[in-house]
Amino acid sequence: MESQIKQILEENSELLFGTTIDSKIIQFQKTRKDVEGDLTLVIFPFVKALRCSPEEAGNKIGTFIQEKMSYISHYNVVSGFLNFIISSDYWLSELDKIDKNPSYGFETPNSKPTIMVEYSSPNTNKPLHLGHLRNNFLGYSVAEILKANGHKVIKSQIINDRGIHICKSMLAWEKFSPINEKGERETPINTGLKGDKLVGKYYVEFDKQFNAEANSIIEQWNKGDVDDFSDKTVAEYIRLTESKVGKDEKATKGIDDKIKDLAKNETSLLREAKDMLVKWEARDPQTYLLWTTMNSWVYEGFSSTYKSMGVDFDKLYYESDTFVLGKDIVFEGIEKGVFFKKEDGSVWIDLTADGLDEKILLRSDGTTVYMTQDVGTAVDRYNDFPDLSGMIYTVGNEQDYHFKVLFLILKKLGYSWAENCSHLSYGMVDLPSGKMKSREGTVVDADDLMAEVVQSAKEMTQERGYLEGMTEEDKNDLFQLIGMGGLKYYLLKVDPKKRMMFDPAESIELNGNTGPFIQYAHARIKSLLARGGDLKSLNAKELEASEKEVIKLLVEYPSIIQEAGKELSPAVICNYIFELVKTYNQFYQNIPILIEEVEELKNMRLVLSKNIAKVIVSSMSLLGVRVPERM
Repeated sequence: MESQIKQILEENSELLFGTTIDSKIIQFQKTRKDVEGDLTLVIFPFVKALRCSPEEAGNKIGTFIQEKMSYISHYNVVSGFLNFIISSDYWLSELDKIDKNPSYGFETPNSKPTIMVEYSSPNTNKPLHLGHLRNNFLGYSVAEILKANGHKVIKSQIINDRGIHICKSMLAWEKFSPINEKGERETPINTGLKGDKLVGKYYVEFDKQFNAEANSIIEQWNKGDVDDFSDKTVAEYIRLTESKVGKDEKATKGIDDKIKDLAKNETSLLREAKDMLVKWEARDPQTYLLWTTMNSWVYEGFSSTYKSMGVDFDKLYYESDTFVLGKDIVFEGIEKGVFFKKEDGSVWIDLTADGLDEKILLRSDGTTVYMTQDVGTAVDRYNDFPDLSGMIYTVGNEQDYHFKVLFLILKKLGYSWAENCSHLSYGMVDLPSGKMKSREGTVVDADDLMAEVVQSAKEMTQERGYLEGMTEEDKNDLFQLIGMGGLKYYLLKVDPKKRMMFDPAESIELNGNTGPFIQYAHARIKSLLARGGDLKSLNAKELEASEKEVIKLLVEYPSIIQEAGKELSPAVICNYIFELVKTYNQFYQNIPILIEEVEELKNMRLVLSKNIAKVIVSSMSLLGVRVPERM
């Protein structure tokens, strides 16, 4: 409708305004709720051309448009805004089109350029946690939304399976894992513990022992026992200790933290972990066997968690592969003058001229950093998929600076496609107890959280009843569907850019802006349709105001999918479907459907309900959420 009105104004601008108008001045907006109308045209930009008051300009344009468009039944002008009232015939014809289109709102598959969406990208030294849930649900949903917009989408992840953090878990398992009566160290098989959780246990154990050793070193220093340490380290300790004199409590704590970091760098545990990383990069057989064994435990655990999440991937990349390519690219960059070596042999790039800082690419011992493998991974992906038009990294906003640097490095290396790389930066998920810390074991485990919401959904559903005649398998599927639907919807309904507080109990409530609220609406509609009998062609002529409001929202669905794709925001879908269901519920409660005596009206309302259910299913599928037939 907007495009039709715009075309009429542009084609008849000389007749209406005496001049050719700039299409940018044709502006539409939603009609105010306290004003009659379905579509509003802003009149103020036309006043100058017409040389009259806003009301006169509105009436002139309104009369002209009404004569040209049969679907405009009448109009009104309020304070410089022209409000068009569109006839029932138009809305009924739109409903008929929607009804006849099984993939309504979706563009033709693979009709637009290829985009890769990266998400999850876990470390193999710990299990997935609450933050990974938001990451996975967001990345998966954005991929599905882009598909709905017609893009060919490749879902990928980079598995961070190497590095000092991985070596910490490996070393801790070697040093601190108890040996059973069979002479075996702990494994997923002999403990019954999920592989990723077992490895994560030793990541926490490393940190515990690491801190204990650092504290012991500080005690030595405080006693004056510094013979085992270098002159440089001792001098720095003395400098930091003396700098505390006269400082307040906050400043003193900051200096103590620096002393703690100094001590950590002197621990035997950190030296052993660094040595293990060097051995791994040199493919030392024993180190490599330990690495492959422990990683295999983690992969099995991840696979189980991803299945529970309901997410999938088209292509997996491993840092243990891509860091090699990254290293080669760094060496090439040195020859090109993009990177430079320092005296200690480490390799850097100077980005100060670009408003950033210097960034390390290779350590002095030749080992790589995250940036090295990210460069290698990016190049590897474009080599694998030359038709990529863009690559989206779904990573928390604490990595904003990292991706600025990555994209800039890629550009300086001469990769033109770097312009099409973007960072889908999202806010962290907070807990009532504070920030999660993996090293301290204070994270909310993803498996535990998913099990908790499913159990809560089970208890809630059992209290309400309505489970008669369902098999145990059907009941358990329903509990899973409600619990996971509530969890996903809750984590996606907030704008990705915003930090959020997570409340598991609120996520499965049946009232308010929740997944179960939407799911229940679908189940109720399916029950209504089952009782309504066979549907016929639309023959109704008039619409009640509440019916029109529901159809108007249905008509918006394709543009909502486009907006969500443009913004890379599943929250746009959540806000829309919540508004649609609320509006439908008002119609459902106030307008008779099955008891309607006029057959054409009853049929129309059932067709309308059927298409609400259709859009609920398709929109929730974009969020990775299933909806029940019965609830």
